[in-house]
Amino acid sequence: KHGINAEYGGADGEPGVDGAKGDTGPRGETGEPGEDGAKGEKGERGEPGSKGLAGIQGEKGEPGVDGGKGDRGPDGDCAPDSYTPCNCDTHVLVRHSQSTDEPECPTGFESLWSGYSLVFFEGNGYGLSQDLGSAGSCLEEFQVMPFMQCSSSDVCRHGVRTDKSFWLAVDAEPDFSVKPMTSIDEIQNHISRCNVCVGTKYLITRHSFSDTAPECPPKFSKMWEGYSYLMVTSSGTSGGGQDLASSGSCLENFYLHLY
Repeated sequence: KHGINAEYGGADGEPGVDGAKGDTGPRGETGEPGEDGAKGEKGERGEPGSKGLAGIQGEKGEPGVDGGKGDRGPDGDCAPDSYTPCNCDTHVLVRHSQSTDEPECPTGFESLWSGYSLVFFEGNGYGLSQDLGSAGSCLEEFQVMPFMQCSSSDVCRHGVRTDKSFWLAVDAEPDFSVKPMTSIDEIQNHISRCNVCVGTKYLITRHSFSDTAPECPPKFSKMWEGYSYLMVTSSGTSGGGQDLASSGSCLENFYLHLY
């Protein structure tokens, strides 16, 4: 804008050149918060969290209502039931290894004790045989003469008559060129080991009368198969028979030197 100075009467000059930029002033006070921005896009799904702790077990519920009475069953047949072996009783069997190794009990049976396989006693010409399927045929200790003779005079004598004991043998070739064995340790190497087992399975032995093992009857399963053992004899008429229904009449190995 041009004008005339009243004091000197001269005209106004042109605007001066802009001055240099001044120093930065002090920082102002924080302003009021701005308005919320627009809503952002949905983020990606996060990883599954850790499994939480198990909750406290709830209280026991009330007993339910009794169900309705069932329908009447069909009438039964008036006839005898078929024979089914009872599994509520315990049965004992003895297994003989016919070796110096202790045999294992069949499946479903547990061992009561193990020992040495006794076959037969003879005293003064009279014999007493043991059923190889009974517990009496498995003595826990081996003795050359495991019994003694006692008289009414309160005197007992051990091995002074023609007493003998017979034991199931192992498959070892005897050496007849040497004197009879006298050491217990040496004799025990020729005596079969046995195991007395108990279980709930009913036992029966079947003989085929042939060189082929027979099949088990219906509802029975095989425990082992072997050779039919019938009896033991000694000098003269002394001897004893084996119950063919007993498991002791089925020996798993056939040896010519049986005892």
